[in-house]
Amino acid sequence: MNTIVVSYSLSGNNDALAGSIAKALGAEHIRIREQKNRNTGTIAVDLLLGRTPRVSPDADRLAGGDMVVFVGPVWMKCVATPFRVFFKRLREHPVPYAYVSISGGALGPNPNLAKELTKRLGMAPVSLVDMHIADLLPIEKPSMKDTGDYRLTPEDNVKLTDLAVRELQSAMATK
Repeated sequence: MNTIVVSYSLSGNNDALAGSIAKALGAEHIRIREQKNRNTGTIAVDLLLGRTPRVSPDADRLAGGDMVVFVGPVWMKCVATPFRVFFKRLREHPVPYAYVSISGGALGPNPNLAKELTKRLGMAPVSLVDMHIADLLPIEKPSMKDTGDYRLTPEDNVKLTDLAVRELQSAMATK
C-alpha cells in the first residue's frame, strides 16, 4: 500500500508527529506550507469567511497514493484551513483517508470533527485520531495560551505516535 502522510503545523507539533507516523508506516511525508504568515486573526477570518489559503506544494502530489493520512491541528473545533486544497483534490480523486490531530483541547472535545471531514471530502475517514495537548498537561483546566505554548517533548511524540500508528494500522487492516 502506498500511504502518503500530509501534514500542516503552525507550532511544529503536528509536523513532528507526522514525521514520526510517516517513518513508522514507511510512508512519504508531505508538509504543507502557507505563502502568508498565519496568526490567530487569520485563523478566525479564514474560518468565518470559509477561505482557502494558498499553500505549497501542489495537491497533485497525492496522485498515486492508496491511502492518505492527514496530520494537523483543529482550530476552534474546525479542521485547519490549509488542508482545504488537498481535501478538494482527494474529493475529486477519492482514496481512503484518515485524520490525526494533536491540538490544544482547551475548548474541550471536537464532537463534529468526523462530520466536517465527511462533508469536506465526500466520504468518512477510515480512522480519526483526535488527541489533545490539554491531556498532556498537569493543569486541571489549561487555557488556550497554555496549550498553544506547549511543544511536544520527544517522549510525548513517541507516546502519541504509538497511539496513532496502532489506530491507523487497525483501520488499514480492515479497509
